[in-house]
Amino acid sequence: MIKKVKITEVIANPNNPRLIKDDKFKKLVKSIQDFPQMLELRPIVIDENNIVLGGNMRLKACIEAGLKDVPVLQAKDLTIKQKGEFIIKDNVGFGEWDWDDLANNWDSEELSDWGLEIPNFASGHEINSLNENDLDFTEEFNPIGISADLQRVVFIFDNKEEAEKYLKDSNIEFIKRNMAWQVNMSTQSI
Repeated sequence: MIKKVKITEVIANPNNPRLIKDDKFKKLVKSIQDFPQMLELRPIVIDENNIVLGGNMRLKACIEAGLKDVPVLQAKDLTIKQKGEFIIKDNVGFGEWDWDDLANNWDSEELSDWGLEIPNFASGHEINSLNENDLDFTEEFNPIGISADLQRVVFIFDNKEEAEKYLKDSNIEFIKRNMAWQVNMSTQSI
């Protein structure tokens, strides 16, 4: 059962194997300040001695955010080995992000604000400063995504107005998704 306790009653686990530092920690603090209800949905897990098993960095961020009370869920009847296993498993990141879905259906600035590290597929370049001199067209092109034998082609424009003008002037039907334009060329007649 989830209950609220004074933050001073919760004891940070001195054996926590995971840290969040610098900008990532600041983002965690900000996320707690902006969306404190999330703590109710994902409370800090403590043992019978009020020592954190899951949520050590959230506890630290709650303290930094100035919270006086935090929601906790007390794990009961765990062996020392089970507590250690929980600490590790709670911090293991299973699964992988579907970058196509994120690019097409989510706002990249919000994702970044929420703490998701978005890989820079144009490594070494700011995405809006790429030009044809930055690309080596003699190398074999390896698309970022291949789906059902479809190939992805990337056009680089100076701004979104230029991109949309090109697509409209070419009578190419497109769907705008965040800062990307999805086109199915097999249905186009150019």
